[in-house]
Amino acid sequence: MEMDDAKERAARLCSQSEQCSAGIRNKLRQWQVPEKDVEPILTYLKQEQFLDDRRYCRFFVKDKFRLNRWGKIKIRHMLIVKGIPEELIEEAFEEIPEEAYMDTCLNLLKTRSRSLKETNPLSRKAKLIRFTAQRGFETEVIYKAMERMGD
Repeated sequence: MEMDDAKERAARLCSQSEQCSAGIRNKLRQWQVPEKDVEPILTYLKQEQFLDDRRYCRFFVKDKFRLNRWGKIKIRHMLIVKGIPEELIEEAFEEIPEEAYMDTCLNLLKTRSRSLKETNPLSRKAKLIRFTAQRGFETEVIYKAMERMGD
């Protein structure tokens, strides 16, 4: 693929939805863009503000927290896999209010608790902990939320 075509196609992709540098780099390789053209295309996309890892990270964190109700552990893991630097991840996490984070964990616990058939209190508690841990919430947040819930 020609460099100009790849640049245009990548810009169109970035304007349709927020993308990260690693994702676009992979797309360019899939499109068999010569390796020598990949970095100049990425530089162009960044200069023209089609591509911004900080902006991508902020939107990703906001979406996964609010819509998917994921915890910070799971979100962090997914962003690291996408090649987002740790400092951008931490910066994006600062935008999540602590109270909203705790409330989300608490609501997940309450919802899950209502659907559990388990009657043994210890087994029930273990299932709740496992459930919220799989959603990516930290152990200390889970225990605090369980205290507030009364379990």
